[in-house]
Amino acid sequence: MLINRNYTSQPQYENCTHIIKVPLVEYQTLSVDTRNLLLNSRLQATLMWTDPGLTWNTSVYHYDQVVLPVEKVWTPEIHVTNGIRTRMHQYSNDLLLFSNGTLVHTVIIMAEVNCEVNLFNYPFAEDACPVAIQTWAVAGCGTSLRLGNLKMIDSSHGDWETLGVSFEKQSEDQNYIWVLLRIKHFNPFITLMFPTILIVLADVVSFSLPLGGGERNTFKVTLVLSHTMLLTILNEKLPGDSQCSPIIRLHFCICLVLLFLSMLVSLVLTRVAKEGSIIFCCCPKKNATKSTGNKKEDTEAKGDISVIKLNGPEEENQMLQRVVKILQSFENKELENEKYQNRANAIDKAFFWLYFVCSTLYFCSMLTVMRTYECTVNHFNFWD
Repeated sequence: MLINRNYTSQPQYENCTHIIKVPLVEYQTLSVDTRNLLLNSRLQATLMWTDPGLTWNTSVYHYDQVVLPVEKVWTPEIHVTNGIRTRMHQYSNDLLLFSNGTLVHTVIIMAEVNCEVNLFNYPFAEDACPVAIQTWAVAGCGTSLRLGNLKMIDSSHGDWETLGVSFEKQSEDQNYIWVLLRIKHFNPFITLMFPTILIVLADVVSFSLPLGGGERNTFKVTLVLSHTMLLTILNEKLPGDSQCSPIIRLHFCICLVLLFLSMLVSLVLTRVAKEGSIIFCCCPKKNATKSTGNKKEDTEAKGDISVIKLNGPEEENQMLQRVVKILQSFENKELENEKYQNRANAIDKAFFWLYFVCSTLYFCSMLTVMRTYECTVNHFNFWD
């Protein structure tokens, strides 16, 4: 008898607005796509509404409640306003109908929500995301929700965890579930933040290597390449841009600048230790001529030492003078090299302390900003 009535449209008697009671909604966060800023949720809602056309007289039909197929009666639909993709399907193919016309039905909603999560403090990000729910209504006609209890289940998935959920509303017909989210900072901190600290620390310790020989320069180039590889990993995890862009991008950029600057200073000091100057192309010709003359003189002196036979005191004095000149030349060269090395070491030590202090202050400041600064995001621009 009830099926034959064929009530498959919304009940409307006194007016064209029908109230749908939702005594219980079970919310579950399935996943959070950090790169694309998407929140995947599952909602299981129990719906109750009254259809006077489906009542019966219990004195005639001695049943207080019956089970009806879902497709034979009208059932309300719930939409997620800010959902990119939303699928609602029936929890069961049947629903429960009481003799007074009250129907009880359960639906499951799978929603993918475009959620502009505040990632400024990544990997210490914590923010909230609205899941706006509504029913069909046009020009004052349709359905209206009366929300009851909200229950959260299975709060942890992947790198994110759900801290809590609550029913909120912007206006009388704008209801939403306010989902509090927080990233589990241990994994991204270990994989992204901590390696940058270690790389900069290794760069600071590399100042203990000698300037000569090229070991320090090779090591610093390796550190720069390692940090560049970390940048690639960061780009795969975080979105291209958002209202509050992650400050960890700026952190990686500053660390790369520090490493590159340290490498350049090391290269320049290597030249200073060897040549005593940072001038690369302008070398005085006088020094070059003098050096060439000294080489010729040394060669002649060496040749003279090897072939000259001493025949008298005068020749012996001349030979001794040449030997003294050669020894003085070697000594002057060693003193000059030592002077260059001392100059380079002094500059290197001063730069080391400056680099160490600046790096320490920078990391302390950056971690403080990541933990304390708050960036504001408009989560309701889909309604605006």
